[in-house]
Amino acid sequence: MSANTATLPRATREIQLASRPHGRPVPENFRLAESDLAELQDGQVLVRNQFISVDPYMRGRMNDVKSYSAPFALDAALDGGAVGEVIASRSDERKVGDVVVHSLGWREYAVLDAAATSLARTDLAPASAFLGALGMTGLTAYAGLLKVAEFKPGEVVFVSGAAGAVGSLVGQIAKAMGASRVIGSAGSPEKVARLLELGFDAAFNYNDGPVAAQLAAAAGERGIDVYFDNVGGEHLEAALSALTVGGRVAMCGAIAQYNSTEPTPAPRNLMLAIGKQLTLRGFLVGGYWQHMAEFVATVSAWVADGTVRYDETVVDGLENAPQAFMDLLDGANTGKMLVRL
Repeated sequence: MSANTATLPRATREIQLASRPHGRPVPENFRLAESDLAELQDGQVLVRNQFISVDPYMRGRMNDVKSYSAPFALDAALDGGAVGEVIASRSDERKVGDVVVHSLGWREYAVLDAAATSLARTDLAPASAFLGALGMTGLTAYAGLLKVAEFKPGEVVFVSGAAGAVGSLVGQIAKAMGASRVIGSAGSPEKVARLLELGFDAAFNYNDGPVAAQLAAAAGERGIDVYFDNVGGEHLEAALSALTVGGRVAMCGAIAQYNSTEPTPAPRNLMLAIGKQLTLRGFLVGGYWQHMAEFVATVSAWVADGTVRYDETVVDGLENAPQAFMDLLDGANTGKMLVRL
């Protein structure tokens, strides 16, 4: 093992799931606890986490239901994206000082197999970017727009939740790749202003009136060719009305429904998909890891030259991670919501 074992931590603070939320999560659903760290085995590393990610999909994992990702266990640490520094290693693949991305977030220290980590290219961007613009978030935007919605230059793109971590990148990537018009929706005047700063051609506040009317005004007679859906509900219904013949929808998220305790109705105009010959495709980023190298090469160059910019909302302290997550579900973030340890 490398590193002075006498100075290594033997325990870690972590956030555990104390109870399953019913509807909106509340502080009582979470617990700050301490647990012992396992002894490093051959092939493993000990990582001191620097940033952890809180993401909307985690809300679904707090329910005890069968889904695409296993539910979080009660009275155990939550997990999720994290980036941190290797402080001890029993692996030839990782050395002390390496900055790595992994999936054991919601804790200060993590013991895991080196093979379950990836190097953060901190020569390209700060470590935190590899949880956002150059990480899973960015790949979600890139793959969803290009591989799922099959965007082509000259098309009109509409993005909901556009000031969020994924949405803001979708709009900028579309512009960089030749979209004729990019429209975004967001939940405050400040977020709308930020979208225009990021190069969106039009943006509106969904709280200002019916989404369908605002989208129709922004799209004009031309309509939209691609809808990147982070919200679901009223936004999806509005997009179906605005889509042109042969339009495509990349269904990434439905944050408007994550805290619902009753079934949410489907779009009332789904029949439009028949006559317009629309394609609606749900996707999970895990099915697109094979595009990671292509994505990083492309988007890191855009980040470097300022073509793509990214926002981060940073909350300090592991103990504040549950509140950061609850705030995320309420739309308090602009760009990527991160907790700095």
